[in-house]
Amino acid sequence: MKIYVDADACPVKDIIISEGTNEDIPVILVTSFSHYSNAEPQSGVETIYVDSGPEAADYRIMKLVEMGDIIVTQDYGLASLGLAKGCTVLHHKGFSYTQDNIDQLLQTRYLSAMARKSGKRTKGPKPFTLEDKENFRGAFKKAISH
Repeated sequence: MKIYVDADACPVKDIIISEGTNEDIPVILVTSFSHYSNAEPQSGVETIYVDSGPEAADYRIMKLVEMGDIIVTQDYGLASLGLAKGCTVLHHKGFSYTQDNIDQLLQTRYLSAMARKSGKRTKGPKPFTLEDKENFRGAFKKAISH
């Protein structure tokens, strides 16, 4: 098992790295070159840099993941692909993407995009809270313990 993180805007990287490395599970952060860091790599953590294209991180993650791996992303499209490949997929707010909820999430995303294209304003995501962070920690610990 490995943990792949769509890392550009992930607010729970610290939890993933801490909990994942404590369980000796490799953590792979996939991020764009625009987030390049010279920081010393932490043991058990690999950073893969990709172009800044809109789907570059998603494509690289899908090329690397295998059945049974864990993906952390807020991207519904990547989540759908990860589920199809037999991965456990988590959102940083602490919920799991499942075969039962992914179609509804994709439909909502599509309808919001169509509304924006027609000039309507849509609400953005709610602010990330400490409760969200703790919900993620619980869901993540459960996922890595299986």
